[in-house]
Amino acid sequence: MTDTEPTEAEAPEGLLGWCLVANVAQETARGESGLEIQRGTKHFAVGTLLWIPPVRWDPGWGRWPAVGRHRGNSRRYVNMVVRMDDLENFRVKGVYSEGLVRALNGYDHDPAAPRTLRKPWTRERAQSWADGWNAPREGIVIDGRRCPRVSVPNPPPAELQVGGEILHLSHYGPRGPHYSRMPPPMEWVPRT
Repeated sequence: MTDTEPTEAEAPEGLLGWCLVANVAQETARGESGLEIQRGTKHFAVGTLLWIPPVRWDPGWGRWPAVGRHRGNSRRYVNMVVRMDDLENFRVKGVYSEGLVRALNGYDHDPAAPRTLRKPWTRERAQSWADGWNAPREGIVIDGRRCPRVSVPNPPPAELQVGGEILHLSHYGPRGPHYSRMPPPMEWVPRT
């Protein structure tokens, strides 16, 4: 998915930098095994535009710091850590607001240079991340062992070839696709 905003060579006047953005998903999964469905998140309403700065610290697997307008106060930007699974429609947008720059910089913000983004995205890098998150892939488990180097699209294929051997989908659930080297059992059909 590409955005139609100008490239860095033809940047519009007033552009302070590029940023990866996404919207809060219509339905988000919570609770044990993700069985509780809710609208939006606790802090952000459905469809809220979140600005995602490059990570400076590790908030945990599948989580990312984000800046957006809070559900309770839509005038000010707030910094929160969000689950990437709760976001959709990733794309690249230009930053034009000094208030947004202040929120994206966080503790690194320099009041002497209010229009300077610290550690900004390049347009190409942000677009690469957006493309990757718009086509999510899941890590697989082969015969009970997680295989982090191999990922499949959602929904996963019934058969997968890895390292010259054919793997068969044995189970697909909230913990991802599980593959087996053994073919699925043949269905018994009675003779008539």
